Amino acid sequence: MKLFATFLVVLALIGCSQSSNSASAQTAPPILVDQFGYLPTLEKVAIIKDPQTGFDADKSFVPGQRYAVVNTATGQSVYTGTPRAWKNGKVDTASGDRVWHFDFSSVRAPGRYVIRDLDKRVDSYAFEISPNVYKPVLKAAFKTFYLQRAGYEKTRALAGPWSDGASHLGRGQDPQARLFNRPRDASTQRDLRGGWYDAGDYNKYTSWTADYIRELLGAYLENPNVWTDDFEIPESGNGVPDLLDEVKWGLDWLERMQNKDGSMLSVMGLSSGSPPSSAKKPSLYGPQNTSASFSAAGAFAIASKVFSRVPRFEADAKRYASRAEKAWLWAEANPNVKFWNNDPRSNSDGLAAGQQEVEADRLAKKKLIAAVHMSVLTGDAYFDGVIGRLYQTVKPMTANSPDGFERTLAADLLYYARQGKTSPRVSARIKRDYVSKVLNGHNGWPTKQNDEDAYRAFVDGYWWGSNSTKAKRGAVYTQAIVAGVGNRSRTEYLNAAADYLHYIHGANPLNKAYLSNMGRYGAENSVKEFYHAWFQNGSVWDAVGSSRYGPAPGFLVGGPNQYYERDNCCNSTCGGAGDKLCKIPVKSPPSGQPPAKSYTDFNETWPINSWEVTENSNSYQVAYIRLLSKFTR
Repeated sequence: MKLFATFLVVLALIGCSQSSNSASAQTAPPILVDQFGYLPTLEKVAIIKDPQTGFDADKSFVPGQRYAVVNTATGQSVYTGTPRAWKNGKVDTASGDRVWHFDFSSVRAPGRYVIRDLDKRVDSYAFEISPNVYKPVLKAAFKTFYLQRAGYEKTRALAGPWSDGASHLGRGQDPQARLFNRPRDASTQRDLRGGWYDAGDYNKYTSWTADYIRELLGAYLENPNVWTDDFEIPESGNGVPDLLDEVKWGLDWLERMQNKDGSMLSVMGLSSGSPPSSAKKPSLYGPQNTSASFSAAGAFAIASKVFSRVPRFEADAKRYASRAEKAWLWAEANPNVKFWNNDPRSNSDGLAAGQQEVEADRLAKKKLIAAVHMSVLTGDAYFDGVIGRLYQTVKPMTANSPDGFERTLAADLLYYARQGKTSPRVSARIKRDYVSKVLNGHNGWPTKQNDEDAYRAFVDGYWWGSNSTKAKRGAVYTQAIVAGVGNRSRTEYLNAAADYLHYIHGANPLNKAYLSNMGRYGAENSVKEFYHAWFQNGSVWDAVGSSRYGPAPGFLVGGPNQYYERDNCCNSTCGGAGDKLCKIPVKSPPSGQPPAKSYTDFNETWPINSWEVTENSNSYQVAYIRLLSKFTR
């Protein structure tokens, strides 16, 4: 609470900080750094860009020969050197930039610094070098889950200007939710309160919530010491790591979504409003399906394993184990129960959005993940057999494994390989396949070794959620460390993973920290607006600098999307207000840009569809949190 008290004092200066953030976005220097900072013992490389194509092509910059690291407190240079041209001056296809790297890894002393071009008299944004530089950032990123809680008050003491009453608890809403196709039938009424808003909308998805729970618990198991009891959520100070408290909030909702026969309801569609408590329309849910049930089985299983170690949660852990077994048994007995939300195939148009991987190949992957955690929980050899059979058919270890919806599959299998009861032969094969096909696959270490990405964080494309892909690619290297595999040193893998953090934190073609409203955390150019029903256009939480508060801090946005486009109806007619929005000139960026520059801060709704670029998602958030936690203590 002490840190947040300081934060509330800072709010008195919020107008000034917002203006600074907005101005800095317009004058972003061509010298790019991690705007939060660097760990003392790891590599530190500033990136200098000379745009050749894209919206900033008129801002040509050729660096001088003399660069310095300058301590902002003393004004003294602590290191000097010369930038090195990337690929001998080749233009990077992804960004359209020529790029130079300035390595200042030898600077280890804690402090606040800038990188200065001594010849051109240009400074980078300021940054910290500190062993604890990322802990405040981790806390802000993690706290977004508290802000995403449905049916829970966000108090002024904890949420500051992003306070709000408990949402979706009114008549016909979450405590009285009804089946989507029988909204007038009181016999379908269920108490389905709780859970997290999934993204910039308020819908809730069983499969995806289960994924978030597994990934958060994975982050906890891999670095438990970082998950302290002071992350400024309502449960802070109760003697339990705050991550477990937040995960339990998600588990409470999953329990409500389970039927007596073990099956899991699939989805909930919640109405919109700004702030969330202003949403008044009824809440509807979708029926059970196999996808949700396998997903929940895995989440309940790993939760039982972890929570059994905390005395006050022993009863919960036993209950989770029972629920995991019931969900598994139902899903295995009913392997092809499908429900497509917001889809004509299930006559469910308008119920939430997106899909939850009901196709056969994705169901097989979900079953494999669930079997891993059921095996670890129960020790039953039956699940080992399921894992062995599915491993042959799913082919879980490929160079593209980190990119898909089942992005944690490789990490889950490495977790299974680390268990003492796992067959040594199976364990060895999993680790061997991970090294050869994921870690050293064509999207892995060779891209680092060959310096393939000018911005040092290779991905093979910039599509919807590219920032999440960056985080997942970074995790390929941290998972190698956790599993003790690979032929490189721990430090080499940490450096490779950290480059993906640096990209997200500002070492990218936009010179933008892709987290929302992080000026008070040290990022001089962070996301000022993004797609979220709460922080919509015209609200007091709209854009930093032009609204009273701007959006809440710490949300990771989707990032550059080279395939972004307006709704097709703009080519003919959308009707009403949609047609008016279509008359607004197409934004470039994100349109018509090199892939890595296909981004801008905006939050227009349909048919402009800014969510393809700037929307947050809990899936992005957990991938980023899991990676960031490896660099925090």
